[in-house]
Amino acid sequence: MYEFALAILSGLLLTASFPKFGHPAFGWIALTPLLVALAAPGGPRPLRRAFMLGLVTGAVFFTGTLYWVTEVMVTYGNIQGWVAVLINAGLVAYQSAYPALLAPLIRWTVRRNGALAILAAPLAWVTMELGRTHLFSGFPWVLLGYNQATVLPIAQLASVFGVYGVSMLVATVSAALAYLVVARTPYRWVPTATALVVVAAVAVWGSRRVAASEWTREGDPIRVGLVQANVDQSVKWDARRAASILEDHVRLTREAIASGAELVIWPESSMPFFFEEDRAGSEEVRALARDNHVPILFGSDQATWRTDNGRRVLDKLFNAAYLVRADGTTAGVYRKMQLVPFGEFVPMKRLLFFAAPLVEAVSDFSAGERIELLPVGSHRISTAICYEIVYPYLVRDAVLEGSDLLTTITNDAWFGATSAPYQHFTQASMRAIEDGRYLVRAANTGISGIVDPYGRVLEQTRIYEQAVVVGTARFLRTSTFYARHGDILAYASAIATLALLITSRRRVK
Repeated sequence: MYEFALAILSGLLLTASFPKFGHPAFGWIALTPLLVALAAPGGPRPLRRAFMLGLVTGAVFFTGTLYWVTEVMVTYGNIQGWVAVLINAGLVAYQSAYPALLAPLIRWTVRRNGALAILAAPLAWVTMELGRTHLFSGFPWVLLGYNQATVLPIAQLASVFGVYGVSMLVATVSAALAYLVVARTPYRWVPTATALVVVAAVAVWGSRRVAASEWTREGDPIRVGLVQANVDQSVKWDARRAASILEDHVRLTREAIASGAELVIWPESSMPFFFEEDRAGSEEVRALARDNHVPILFGSDQATWRTDNGRRVLDKLFNAAYLVRADGTTAGVYRKMQLVPFGEFVPMKRLLFFAAPLVEAVSDFSAGERIELLPVGSHRISTAICYEIVYPYLVRDAVLEGSDLLTTITNDAWFGATSAPYQHFTQASMRAIEDGRYLVRAANTGISGIVDPYGRVLEQTRIYEQAVVVGTARFLRTSTFYARHGDILAYASAIATLALLITSRRRVK
């Protein structure tokens, strides 16, 4: 049973490498116990046993990092605790299936090629993360590389290979340590020494990159004001509170403008009404922008309508971001493209008959079809709504289309005082490094903040407090290797993993 103890240990170390309770240092050794269990000479003989080891690691890891999903469904989905636990268990099981499928692959290649094959595990791990990003609409939460987002010298690798490159580096150290344990050759220390040299080289290069900070002196500066109104989710859509909610945003906006803000950003769904449907409320926002000569970016649901037997009926509902110009007119609207399962739509509704209250409580949003850049003066900006920011390719696509500034608006009130707001903010900051852009983030209950192109957090709020942040960002048109070439390392890893499988089939055991 020691194999399962090792699998559990890997799951615990993975969990402990992420905020808010963890530390990035655990990430470097997190996969080692599992890989030792898979590569040991007396390791699991049936591949289904290796599958179970990967499943156990995944179950511990994703339970420890996604536990907050249950609280969201109980608090805001109006469903019983046991049903919420069941649904969350389904999500954890699905995410755990990825390391569960990875484990027998690693075990099989080790049996075919010897212990040295364990050093290919980082390729397989990154391939798995690529699958988590894209398959079945994707859910790339807590990818391994994100645990190094606050370790800036290491995180700079994301400007070259994205978060997957950081994942590869971290997983390589774990794999080298595992080889050191299981190999029986006199030179088993070489991969570990090599990995440490590579990490040191990356750290030195990254430190110099951060110290130089060339892009913090380029481009046009702009003072950005972030409004964090701290509206409790339980009253957000209470019609009796709509006027006071709007007034809070207006008041905080005036504070931001008084502090020099040239662009004000409100959070996701900050409007307590449909912006295009409520004439009085929308005019107040337009007047605020017009009277102060400051553009305002904010979140609001958007509805499209159709005529049915002479009646006006709802056609589609979108989670949207509006930009109102300094003259009070609408500059543009972005419709959220990557919707949250069980938050904005319920997949497989017919199968989830036991979760009827959740299905009824979740609005059936439609997804936007394209990126919309929003004009601010002579520049264009992009916005990612809520957890869209954890999709690297989606933000990169906006940069390729000409975004000079990354913005993200979110309503993390759903998460409560859990690890999720801290995980979310940390993952968002990686986009700034990847794409060489300033990132500004407005969150209803926090964390709101400003991140520079090197991942430094220039401004940051605490959660569950009203706050106004005013700080300087810059419009940039520079380009990182990652922004130009995308996830080439991740796709190369997938090809290499496939090639390893094919060549292993031809080897004699």
